Order: sequence, then structure tokens, then C-alpha cells
Amino acid sequence: MKKITGIVLAVAALLAAGCQKKAADGVIKVGIIQLVEHSALDATYQGFVDGLAEAGYVDGENIAVDYQNAQGEQANCVTIANKFVNDKDDLILAIATPAAQAVAQLTDTIPILITAVTDPATAKLVESNEHPGRNVTGTSDLTPVAAQIDLLTQILPEAQTVGLMYCSSEQNSVFQIQMAKDACEKAGLRYVEGSVSNSNEIQQVTQSLVGKVDAIYIPTDNMLAAGMQLVAQVANENRIPTIVGEDGMVRNGGMVTYGINYYELGKQTAAQAVRVLRDGASPADMPIEYLEKCDLSYNEDSLAAVGVTLPEL
Repeated sequence: MKKITGIVLAVAALLAAGCQKKAADGVIKVGIIQLVEHSALDATYQGFVDGLAEAGYVDGENIAVDYQNAQGEQANCVTIANKFVNDKDDLILAIATPAAQAVAQLTDTIPILITAVTDPATAKLVESNEHPGRNVTGTSDLTPVAAQIDLLTQILPEAQTVGLMYCSSEQNSVFQIQMAKDACEKAGLRYVEGSVSNSNEIQQVTQSLVGKVDAIYIPTDNMLAAGMQLVAQVANENRIPTIVGEDGMVRNGGMVTYGINYYELGKQTAAQAVRVLRDGASPADMPIEYLEKCDLSYNEDSLAAVGVTLPEL
């Protein structure tokens, strides 16, 4: 897999660690809940931890990080969220929309940072993305959906029909798919929806698109990111190009993306955490932030499997 990086705007520099807010025992307790294990969310977590360390907040020294993975189960999200609230953590990081919703429903006092959430306002996590108005703020992983559909038309100028694959129970995916529909209509492309409600349906739904579509588009969908190898197996065998939401999906078999860097997204969220922990900033007054640096990534094996050569972009 190859990657080309283009810098649009530099993200805010991390603030240096000064005098730190500490819990009664002298150690700041940070709870981290991650919806599911896949490369994008894993990178976000690592970027957050590394960003905190660069700012002087080191796990095992002056902070204690309690990392919990919900394994894709909403019930687990609620259990983990309850644990963090009962432990009276000083700050909670929620990675992905269902994890964020579980935590936000249980406390209105503990500062909550969210990340890898496409549209916090639509997910009812904040009053508005510009003015959160409560104890929740963070970073959005809204990808350049229109630019991704434009990329599809540049790579596949003869394409007429696009399969839009997503998990129907993920609000972030529904939001992006509507953006993709709008972009397809603007580009003169027809589209066929292929929604899944659980991971057992991924292979079957992908197979159902064979013969109906010229390409498949998948946004930053957690279920499909975790199951990307299944999608790629069917798509590549049937020479269907896949344009996906993020780099990790490319590494797992997707053909190409123009998307955000989740590690950098995690570091940007860490900078917000520093403002809360060091400076006493209130999440209610901190707008949702967006990463404006995107990467073009492609999978050479998938390109060869479907017989596509990338044009000069």
C-alpha cells in the first residue's frame, strides 16, 4: 500500500504541560472507551495517548489510563461507561459514536472528549458543533465524501452505477451515505444501496452487488472497517473497484481512499484534553474540531486484482 500526503492546514500545536489538575491521590484518571478494534480507531487511541505524553501527561506517572474495548457491542459500551462514571474519572475519551452516546447519557459533570464521531450534533451529543453547550466536545472524523466520489469518477470515468455499502445502525454512516448520494447525483451517477445490520451480512450483501454496480463506495463505517477483508475478497474476485473512507480500510483490501489520518485525529483530541486538564477549559465552550489534512492511499494488490491503473491525480 502506498500513501501520498498533502497538507492543507497545520493542526493546532499541543500546549506544553504546566501545573496540572490532579485527583485527590495525585494521579489524573482518564477512562478510554473504544467501540471496536480496527485500524482507524486503534490509530486514534494511539495518537491520543502519544499526544498526551508529548504534553507531559504520561500513563503510569502522572495519569492513569483505563482503556476498555467494547468489542462492537452496545451493551458493553454501557457497562464500561458505568464503570468510568462510578470510578469518578477526571476525563473520559469515547472513540466512535455508539461509545460516545453511551457515556454522554450517564454523566453531565465529568468532561467527555469524543473522537471518530462524524457529526456530534446529529448524534445528539452536543447542542451544536460550534457551541457544544454541555460536558462533551472533541473531534469529528468527517471525511471529504464529495472528494472521494470525485476521486471515483477520475479513476473510473466509465462508471455509471455505484454500490453504497454501510451499516444501517451506525448514525455516522447514515449521515455520510446521504452525502454520498448527493455527490453521486451531482456527478450523474446512479447508486444502489447495500446496507448491513450485523457483520454476518457483509459477505452476502457484497455478493448481492455483483453484476449491479461498477464500483463500491464505503464511508468510515466501523462494522465494515472491521470486516473490510470480506468485502475486498468478494469485490476483488469480481473485479469491482472499492473506494473507501479511510487508510486502514485500504490496508485491509480496499482499493483507494482520500481520507483523514486517524493517528493525527487522536493527537488533535489530546490537545483538547490538555486544555481541559491543564487550563480548566470547559467542553461546553470548545467547538468540535476537524482535521483538515487528508491522505491519498491505495492498495497495489487490489488495483491489480480489479485491473485498474491510477491516473495522474
